[in-house]
Amino acid sequence: MTAAARRSSFAELFTPKLVTVLREGYGFTDLKADAIAGLTVAIVALPLSMAIAIASGVTPERGLYTAIVGGFLVSALGGSRFQIGGPAGAFIVLVAATVEAHGVDGLILATMLSGLILLAIALLRLGSFIKYIPYPVTVGFTAGIAVIIFAAQVKELLGLTLSGREPAPLLPKLQALWDALPTVSPAAVAVAALSIATILVLRRRRPTWPAFLIAVALASVLAAAAGLPVATIGTRFGDIPAALPAPHLPDMSLASITAVLPAALSFALLGGIESLLSAVVADSMSGARHRSNVELAAQGLANVASALFGGFCVTGTIARTATNVRAGARGPVSGMLHALFLLLFILVAAPLASYIPLAALAGVLAVVAWNMAERHEFATLLRASRGDAAVLVVTFLLVIFRDLTEGILVGFGMGALLFIHRMSQAVEVDRPGPVRRGGADAGAGDDGFDAALAADREVIVYRISGAFFFGAAAAVGFALDRVGENPKAYVLDLSDVPVLDSTAAATIQGFARKARRRGVAVYITGAGPGIRRTLLRHGVRPPLARFRSGIDEAVEAVHHGIRPPSGSGGATAA
Repeated sequence: MTAAARRSSFAELFTPKLVTVLREGYGFTDLKADAIAGLTVAIVALPLSMAIAIASGVTPERGLYTAIVGGFLVSALGGSRFQIGGPAGAFIVLVAATVEAHGVDGLILATMLSGLILLAIALLRLGSFIKYIPYPVTVGFTAGIAVIIFAAQVKELLGLTLSGREPAPLLPKLQALWDALPTVSPAAVAVAALSIATILVLRRRRPTWPAFLIAVALASVLAAAAGLPVATIGTRFGDIPAALPAPHLPDMSLASITAVLPAALSFALLGGIESLLSAVVADSMSGARHRSNVELAAQGLANVASALFGGFCVTGTIARTATNVRAGARGPVSGMLHALFLLLFILVAAPLASYIPLAALAGVLAVVAWNMAERHEFATLLRASRGDAAVLVVTFLLVIFRDLTEGILVGFGMGALLFIHRMSQAVEVDRPGPVRRGGADAGAGDDGFDAALAADREVIVYRISGAFFFGAAAAVGFALDRVGENPKAYVLDLSDVPVLDSTAAATIQGFARKARRRGVAVYITGAGPGIRRTLLRHGVRPPLARFRSGIDEAVEAVHHGIRPPSGSGGATAA
């Protein structure tokens, strides 16, 4: 490929979907549809962004900054037509832990670094590898996050007054909440119950209505009108600023970067997984196809920009993206408009946010946690197989009682080992009765078998079936080592081997060397170009072994003057 062609391919690979949509033709009808969808998503995102920010241990306006700045760039530069970016419930645990350990400044620095990491992953074209997360791991950590989010809302749902700071670990948190039960506030319970009931009723009776916003607005009006003694955004955090802050760089000293780097890596890993899962959901709903690396590059830039404006982690949000598709969006403009609508709220109606009861926002997040739990998928995986159930339960428990990143990494490792075990069991080495023919001699209507070859005692044929890789190399090597016959030649048929790695090549090389010392020739048949290249790189070549297209061709070579190699290792004719 020429340099110009490579540049063209790279540019096409990293072209945002917004450019693609505009090239296809974008008119007033499309803009109108995107405006309606953007407004619909903004109505959903408004209470969620503030609720997620509060649950994450930061002020509510930072959630809005994240949705405005990050959400705009995710849509403008992303690789999905319908992706909506912003703060996500999946990040609550990590963000809260980062704020606890490093403060808000550390959170902002970790967010910026995670954006640079995502950008590097995208430029290296590693986006496709992030998707290789086993499904039990995804369900396990999502369910674990849901449990932690719900536990974190109990204090506001019940209006409890704790004697000290609320612990972050789950078991101490539950103990502290239990000790504080005598301080329960009936007013807070009533507001939270009203919010949850409103959301559930509207979703059942009026699924197209913005249930979150209506529930929060109704709870705010009733609490203010009745003068209920409940904590609100205003009493806890003060007024929300009526403008975006000026961009500001966090402290980027080496010590600060070193301290928050583990959190940044966790943000990047979870953000990449969450955004690509959301893009896949959008694809399945719309029939479109996203560009993984473009999406990750946009997520990276959005996180850097969000940090500059005082926001935190940005990722693709599944619920808001699905709302965008269902609302009739035509392209990324809807996501950009959703961000602008949120900005308009800050500029015009920010003072109204101070009346929102924290119990109402806790009710919103309680519903979010319930929906995140994926209860049916969890139950299905528990019944699916012991291996999948083990991966699921271990991931779930580690997320709850240890750490989200540790849960993902351990779950991924267990899933990979489980896959290797299953693949190794699928590899077979057999000595077929009637030997399968191959090559040019197999004509139309040929049943593929030759009884004469099966009766040939001078040639022993072994067929390997399945992915021949390091996980199966020991079993295949053991089977080959048990070969006790001493014929003129062995034929290893690899016609049914789709993949062969270096460990497998070394196994074949070892078998061929043993056969050579016994004066027995080795022929390899049915090897595709990629498999043949791997074998040649590992020294599996004449005179150690010879390649033929089919078994019949190898047998023909044995019977027409191909002398077996001598035990001393002398060269033979090809």
